[in-house]
Amino acid sequence: MNFNNLKQRIGTVKTDAPVKIAVFVLLFIAAFSVNAQDGKPFRYSGQLSGWAQFAPDIPLEGWLGVRYIPQLNCRIPFESGRMLDFEVSANIFGDAGFSPFDSLAPDGRLKPYRAWVRYSTDRMELRAGLQKINFGPAQMFRPLMWFDRIDPRDPLQLTDGVWGVLFRYYFRNNANLWLWGLYGNKDVKGFEITPVNRRYPEGGGRLQIPVPHGETGLSYHFRTTDATVLQQPDAPAGAVFDRVGENRLGFDMRLDVVIGLWLEASWTKLNRDAGIFTNREMATVGADYTFGAGNGLTVTFEQLLFSYDRHPFGLAGVNTFSGLSLSYPASILDNISAMAYYDPANSDAYIFLNWKRQFNRITFYLMGYWNPETYSLPGQSTGNNRFAGKGLQIMLVWNH
Repeated sequence: MNFNNLKQRIGTVKTDAPVKIAVFVLLFIAAFSVNAQDGKPFRYSGQLSGWAQFAPDIPLEGWLGVRYIPQLNCRIPFESGRMLDFEVSANIFGDAGFSPFDSLAPDGRLKPYRAWVRYSTDRMELRAGLQKINFGPAQMFRPLMWFDRIDPRDPLQLTDGVWGVLFRYYFRNNANLWLWGLYGNKDVKGFEITPVNRRYPEGGGRLQIPVPHGETGLSYHFRTTDATVLQQPDAPAGAVFDRVGENRLGFDMRLDVVIGLWLEASWTKLNRDAGIFTNREMATVGADYTFGAGNGLTVTFEQLLFSYDRHPFGLAGVNTFSGLSLSYPASILDNISAMAYYDPANSDAYIFLNWKRQFNRITFYLMGYWNPETYSLPGQSTGNNRFAGKGLQIMLVWNH
């Protein structure tokens, strides 16, 4: 064994922008101070997770990691059902990839996970700060994944939040109206391929209404994006691509009849000619049903169609993905699930297996996967990926 080949890279602890860290700290202190001075109830909770991964098809085949998400909630009730509440939490993360006796690559991150304040009544809520915003009935392929990057295979369903303001109003007939405004989010979200121009706010809304046997929704979002990387060689002289308007329109419907059925679709259009990236159309149709065999086998199927084109709905190159999910409660404590994706364009299959066992506040996961070496999943990482090829992962989660 040649120990002279041992290489080490010490990862630095990375944090987000100082302003956001300051907001997080101030909200945390404010929530604690309200309780300390006025005797209002607050709740501290947290999630500690650790994992080990064996990935023989990537350069660093061994991985160890740990994550802690501390969370503080505080509620201040008023008369007539009105309430003011806070939530602050952090994402404290560290992992290390290694190849035995050859290389070691540790890394770490500390950043706010959620940091918001909300005022609510029986029919309205107004929430401001770092928060999660998501909607739509699709589960595996989500055309309305506009503000998050949740991987349906992730047992913890973790995703970064967005900085902004969200208003929701609930009508007496169960319809509800959403309005939102976002600002200061530098990273791409959802299916975005270009970042937002940080000098301009973004915003939109959603109307969700009940229909017979289900509900339907119409969503809209506008932002100014920095699309410089998409500028075409034949673009007119003086054309501005660092601040291009982008419009998104979404439609979704879910019906519960004999089986669950849903449709989720979106259309994204740039206000400049960016070649095939000028327009993007996505649509998912899905269904689920729980069979009465044994303890109940839940089967979910989704079909995704998406296209990039210079002209609206040109559909010059339609791509498809298929997804199948199975879930079976083997016992009161155990659940076995499987998820498979198929990419017909590249003849690639993505297979994921998961055994979950629940011990009161502790949850154990044993996961196995068999993926292509290069990812082509919409909304997921491309190129080299921690979960490329075959591998196993063990995860232990403690919620307190």
